[in-house]
Amino acid sequence: MKGLLLKSFSLALAAAFFCQGEINAQSQCFEQNGKWTSLSGGDCINTILTAVPFLRIVADARSGAMGDVGIGISPDANAMHFNQSKLVLADQPLGVSATYTPWLRSLGLNDVYLAYLTGYYKLDDLQAVGVGLRYFSLGDINFTDENGNPTGVGRPNEFEATVAYSRKLTEKFSAAVGAKFIYSNLAAGQQVDGQIIEAGAAGGADISFTYQTDIEANGRKSNLMIGAAVTNIGSKITYTQAANQQRDFLPTNLGIGAGWTFNLDDYNSLTIAADLNKLLVPTRCLGDDEECDTDGNGVPDWREASPIAGIFRSFSDAPNGLEEELKEIMYSVGLEYWYDKQFAVRCGYFTESRSKGDRHFFTVGLGLKYNIFGLNFSYLVPTTNQRNPLDNTLRFSLLFDFGAFDGANQ
Repeated sequence: MKGLLLKSFSLALAAAFFCQGEINAQSQCFEQNGKWTSLSGGDCINTILTAVPFLRIVADARSGAMGDVGIGISPDANAMHFNQSKLVLADQPLGVSATYTPWLRSLGLNDVYLAYLTGYYKLDDLQAVGVGLRYFSLGDINFTDENGNPTGVGRPNEFEATVAYSRKLTEKFSAAVGAKFIYSNLAAGQQVDGQIIEAGAAGGADISFTYQTDIEANGRKSNLMIGAAVTNIGSKITYTQAANQQRDFLPTNLGIGAGWTFNLDDYNSLTIAADLNKLLVPTRCLGDDEECDTDGNGVPDWREASPIAGIFRSFSDAPNGLEEELKEIMYSVGLEYWYDKQFAVRCGYFTESRSKGDRHFFTVGLGLKYNIFGLNFSYLVPTTNQRNPLDNTLRFSLLFDFGAFDGANQ
C-alpha cells in the first residue's frame, strides 16, 4: 500500500508538471534591488523544467561509479549516451552493453526501473555506427480522479531509440551525429481538467566531437581525451491534442569533459576525469504576467520559444544574470584505477547548485573484465538531505567485447 501511494503521488507530480504547466514562482521569490531572492533571503529556487528527463539518466554503472562522468573516458558501447564520437576510437571492432538501474528502490518500490541496451560496430578504422535502446518503466499505477475515485490501472513507460554515425576526421579528431525517436506514455487515456491525456512523441538529434592525443608523463605514455556533445536537440513534446496544447522542451544538454589516463607501469593505470553539463533550455521567468507573458496569450514567453531559439537564449536568460547562468552548470569528477586491465576500482562526486536541483552525491564502484565479458557495479551515497532516486542503490552493467573473443581464439 505504501508503494502504491508513493507511486500515485509521483505520477500526480509528473502529470502536473508535464501536462499542466509551471510552478507559481512568484509565491516563492521576490525581486529586491534588481535581484530575485527567496523569502528566506537565500537563492531563489529556479530549477529548469523539461519533459522526458529520463533521457538524462546515467544508466552505465561504470560512469555511475565515477560521479556520472563519461564524455572523456575511454570508449565503450555506453558512449552512445555521453559522446558518440568516441565510438570510432574504441579498441575493439564490436561491443555491446546492457544495464539495469533500479529506481526509487530506497522508497520500497520494486517495479520502477531503467533498462539500457547499447552497441557499436566499427566499419573500418575511420567509421563506426552505434545503436541504443532506453526503456523506463514506472510500474503498475492505480489512477484516480481529483476526488480519489478509481479510473483504471496503467503501466506508464517511456523509451528512446537512437542510431549514430561516428567518423575520424583526422588522426586525433573525430565527430559524430545521432538521430533518435522518443516516446512517453505517462497517463494515456486519463483525463485532467477536461483534457484527455495522450502519449507524447518527439524526434531528436545529437552532435559530438572528440580530440585524443598521447602525452609522455614520467617516461611513459599517457592518453588525454577531450570531448564535447550537444544531446537531445529536437522537437517539443505534448501530451494533449487541445487547441491550446502546451508543448514542453526536451532536455537538450551541452556537455564538455576530459579524461587523462596514466599508465603507471605495465600492470597499473589511473584515469582522472571531469565533466561539465548545462541544460540548453530556457530558464523560467520569475516576473508577473505582464513581464513574462508580453503577448497576453496565457503562455509565458519562455515556453513559446522554438527549440533552437531556446538553445541560444539559455545562455543569457537567467533572471539573476551571469551569476545564475553559472549556477546552471553541473559538475562531475571521477577516478578509475585498473589493475592488469582486469580489475577496476572507481569513485566520484557530482554536485549542482542548490537553486538548480541541489543534487550532491558520492559514488563508488568496481569493475571486472575477463576475456569477452565485463561486469561493472556502482553505488550512490547522498551527501545532503535531498532525496535521490538512486539513494543507496546497487546498479550494474554487462559488457561484451567480441573483439577480445576473436583474439582469444586466434
